[in-house]
Amino acid sequence: MEKEQWYYINSGKCSPSYNMALDECLLNWQSTGAMPATIRFYEWEVPTLSIGYFQRVEKEIDMEEVEKRGFGFVRRQTGGRSVLHDRELTYSVIVSENHPKMPKTVTEAYRVISQGLLEGFRALGLNAYFAVPKTEQEREDLKNPRSAVCFDAPSWYEIVVEGRKIAGSAQTRQRGVILQHGSIPLEIDLDTLYDLFLFPNKRLKERMKNMFSSKAVAINELTDQTFTIEQLIEAFRVGFEKGMEIELVPYELTGEQREEVERLAKEKYESEEWNYRK
Repeated sequence: MEKEQWYYINSGKCSPSYNMALDECLLNWQSTGAMPATIRFYEWEVPTLSIGYFQRVEKEIDMEEVEKRGFGFVRRQTGGRSVLHDRELTYSVIVSENHPKMPKTVTEAYRVISQGLLEGFRALGLNAYFAVPKTEQEREDLKNPRSAVCFDAPSWYEIVVEGRKIAGSAQTRQRGVILQHGSIPLEIDLDTLYDLFLFPNKRLKERMKNMFSSKAVAINELTDQTFTIEQLIEAFRVGFEKGMEIELVPYELTGEQREEVERLAKEKYESEEWNYRK
């Protein structure tokens, strides 16, 4: 039986504003029927802190430190907590809410989409499995996270290896379209990551940092082999095809589409009104 064809876009390294603008444009194009379901892989021109739609910059982020290090900064249109995008592969999945493979609930849609991630990690030789919070306390922790840092704890159907979270994802539904994107880290610099956040005191910061290392892990910590971004791209391209039972067809944006993305990047994702909104 012929598999359904989805578009596949490998954007390479882009600016923070362009990365977020392209994800939003793909959602918009999907909503009007201008594009089929799409899977995109991308990287970041500079290490970038992205924050969730509902996060408050002045309460959680040390912007002086972000700027001092020359890092990028951008607010996502998805929820969730902050992610430092550095030495990682980022993915996005854009698909209609009415697609026959897509469950109606956010949690179950995570499960379907994350099957592609699961197969990608397995293609790298990692014994990955889904996180399913079992106790009442674990479920409560998801509603009330201890810190502003993503990877602090796994959510429903996020990917875990050896008991530690290895991919962080966030999802939004707008205009009848699901956008899920997430971070697949090769390495995590814990000291740099925690220097970007505000804490009441140093003792709490150190405690949170120690807790993080017991709950999250990057790919290259788990194997004797040092993987490259190129190897990740191939593993997860194959993983999404297998996990979601689709065929990925490479797609290049038209000049008109690139102009639309660049316009949105400048007008929205480079604006203080969006990035520092209350």
